[in-house]
Amino acid sequence: AHLLQLRENVHGKDLLLNGKAPGHGDIMCNPHLASVLKELAINGKAGFYTGRVAEAVAKVVQQHGGVLTEQDMAAHKATNVEPISTDYKGCRVWELPPNGQGMTALIALNILEGFDLKSMGRNSPTYIHHVIESLRLAFSDTLHYCADPEYNKLPLDQLLSKDYASKRRSMIEKSGVIPRSKLLMSDLNLQNGSDTVYFTTADSEGNACSFINSNYMGFGTGLVPEGCGFTLQNRGFAFSLDPHHCNALAPGKRPYHTIIPAMVTSAETNELLMSFGVMGGFMQPQGHVQVLLNMLEFGLNPQDALDAPRFSLGGIKG
Repeated sequence: AHLLQLRENVHGKDLLLNGKAPGHGDIMCNPHLASVLKELAINGKAGFYTGRVAEAVAKVVQQHGGVLTEQDMAAHKATNVEPISTDYKGCRVWELPPNGQGMTALIALNILEGFDLKSMGRNSPTYIHHVIESLRLAFSDTLHYCADPEYNKLPLDQLLSKDYASKRRSMIEKSGVIPRSKLLMSDLNLQNGSDTVYFTTADSEGNACSFINSNYMGFGTGLVPEGCGFTLQNRGFAFSLDPHHCNALAPGKRPYHTIIPAMVTSAETNELLMSFGVMGGFMQPQGHVQVLLNMLEFGLNPQDALDAPRFSLGGIKG
């Protein structure tokens, strides 16, 4: 499917070898991308959001029916945000705030903290049931409330409170699922992809970087700006088309976003304990919860915690 996307785009051939996807051992040269990186090195942000790159991006979007302009590109500003957190068994888990979906993992952990998960046994039917129901509750909140905070005031303090978690926890029964009628509904499907890249690194002084990048669904839009050597993302897919939804499509607005690098510190000393993340669209907060529980509840080391089988909610509404 990704190959077809590139073949159908006039400049998609720039990312192919003789019309085919690069194979194992093939040498792939991308001089257009090298040129863009040089411009970034020399001009910084202006080398991408203005000038010939911005012109090429706006042009290819407009050629395919979009309305992005060079002025839109020039007006874009990245923001520094304060991470959100919750405490779980002596650890403080840090996630990205809305418009990112990090709140999902934190809400689920708050709910799960009230259960004796260790006695259930790792990945036992009872354990899986409780984690799934907690994630369903967490996602129902996230899909209802998560949006660009510059456009909507979100009740984050309430959603991340232990009191709220206690109320949500009381909805979970030992057997049987929470009826969908009792969950907040959303029109956003949970699409779990495989094109995200995550890495983390740390130095001897305790500094760490938790980094994640993704074009979102599939290969993004598959649109390749002329002379640029990269494809454009399609994050706009995560907007709601319901005009009354807090995540409704609007000019200049950031959509619900899936990528969420995370960190864990000591709740008592603030010492960095771990920098981590997983890949897979809406799987990410689900993976965060399961990897953390593998370590904090069942004592697995980081490698085993990541290698262990995981389950995923996907393709559902709520």
